[in-house]
Amino acid sequence: MLCRASRAAYRRRPPPLLPRGGGETSVLRRRCSSVSSPASDDAAPIPAAYADHMGFVRDVAAIRPPKLLPDLLQILEERGESIISPGNRKGMVPLAIPLAKSCSGAITALLRWPTAPSGMEMPVVEVDKHGVYLLAKTVDQFIHRVLLEDDDLGSQDASSKLLNASAGARGRLYKEGDYTKSKISSRDIYLLKKVGLFPDILERKAMNHFEKGDHVSALVTAEFYTKKENFPGFARPFVFNAVLLLKVGRCLEAKDAARGALKLPWWSLGCKYEDVAEIAEWEDEQIERIKEKITERGREEDLMKGKPPVQIALDEAAFLMDLASVKGTWDDSVDRIGKCYEEAGLHDIAQFVRYQE
Repeated sequence: MLCRASRAAYRRRPPPLLPRGGGETSVLRRRCSSVSSPASDDAAPIPAAYADHMGFVRDVAAIRPPKLLPDLLQILEERGESIISPGNRKGMVPLAIPLAKSCSGAITALLRWPTAPSGMEMPVVEVDKHGVYLLAKTVDQFIHRVLLEDDDLGSQDASSKLLNASAGARGRLYKEGDYTKSKISSRDIYLLKKVGLFPDILERKAMNHFEKGDHVSALVTAEFYTKKENFPGFARPFVFNAVLLLKVGRCLEAKDAARGALKLPWWSLGCKYEDVAEIAEWEDEQIERIKEKITERGREEDLMKGKPPVQIALDEAAFLMDLASVKGTWDDSVDRIGKCYEEAGLHDIAQFVRYQE
């Protein structure tokens, strides 16, 4: 007999919780049309549109811009996406810095963590109404992957050669033929060995094991995916682990994994909150509990327990973003979130989250 969470999983549409794409997929998949690739080199001036993004990251997000951000913007444009203003942030999580939009409407962005550990680079994410999905942990890793995939697919689509523009900084990440010379059997394995960890690749690897009937290897891969040092701060690995545990009939462990995911930012689940709450067997009272925490009474209770005011303010900002992610009501919450960061002494972050064109 199926547990309640399992019955629910069979009833509802599963795609948001499953790997993003079957088989060996490419981050080039969103290209809208074949476009020519203008040459570039390290000495080329930064186009004004790209300079806007560099300035926004530096002056509004108050963090050092990734060195290869202009290259990333050029690559996004070369593959047919439209560069959008970094201040055009209505309707999205206020920690995102939009870069470009594809013809399908998908938005690629940088993520500015409010309290990132020193030295942590800005990840590249895809934004939707409910939050973000991590594409790459760094700009360099994203570019490296795009160049590799363009090289591997080049024989099928000669006009898609982003490598034609890789003589400068990009060429230091990847040179044409590097993948072939490596003798590594697949792009996914090459990326994991030579570039870094990517969520969609680990999810695909686990699902490939599962589909072949090797549940042990699938679960080992999913457990590795959840290691804190791999994708710190992101809930998605725990969501995926919960779904996989459910698939193999380990219902109690699936519930625990889902509850673990919901202890992390809900806007990093990579799917709707309701999908995960159903596996976790969380009812509406959990939402009400969080709403209570951000009332004046909730603040007073935390103070009585000895929680520092700065931590109370940071927790309230996190709770507000969790609640906004459920329905995508970001614009209704940004002012209050900004006020919380001001109370916590993070004035630069307060200015950043409130900024909208």
